[in-house]
Amino acid sequence: MERKSSRTIHVWLLLIVIAVFIWSLIKPASYLSWVLESTPAIIVLIIVLITYKRFQLTTLSYVIIAIMAILMFVGGHYTFSNVPLFNWIKDTFDFKRNHYDRFGHFLKGMFGIVIRELLLRKTTLTKGTWLFFIVTSISLAISALYEIIEWISFIIGKGGKTAKNFLGNQGDIWDAQWDMVLALAGTIIALLFLSKLHNWFLRNELKNVQKGE
Repeated sequence: MERKSSRTIHVWLLLIVIAVFIWSLIKPASYLSWVLESTPAIIVLIIVLITYKRFQLTTLSYVIIAIMAILMFVGGHYTFSNVPLFNWIKDTFDFKRNHYDRFGHFLKGMFGIVIRELLLRKTTLTKGTWLFFIVTSISLAISALYEIIEWISFIIGKGGKTAKNFLGNQGDIWDAQWDMVLALAGTIIALLFLSKLHNWFLRNELKNVQKGE
């Protein structure tokens, strides 16, 4: 894939994310909830934009980052427990909860591909079992850290409405464990099914990939 073509795709991805970002700011369920849910995505996007010229990721990684950002902006707008489509799914299939949060944690496992790219390009690691294990471990650690942040926010918020929306457990005492298991499953599936595609992007888009890739 030519660099000019790649950059065009990157620009379109950015424009789509910006459009969703602006939409999410228009009359959200709660501005405080929006800040809590959207801040991680905003931080990642700022880092990506600042480092773009000196450390450009593959288009696949940018697609994954864009999906993650959109996921969090949508959740920030409605709160993760009240996304309309998943409320409809809940009512239609008689589920006990809105599963957008669970769906989001599973999809966040795709971020393992971004972690994989950083490790391949910035460390001496090469493809193989150790790379798979380390990427999976880092992804699970990030998921656990996020659950800890949610817990701390709940304590600081003294269990108020905003804190409950951010925690999003919907009465499930095992919600944190489910979220981490789904993130782990999402990471493993992403590595199993997207690694070859990721290798193709690394070979065809980047000129400075480390030896071994």
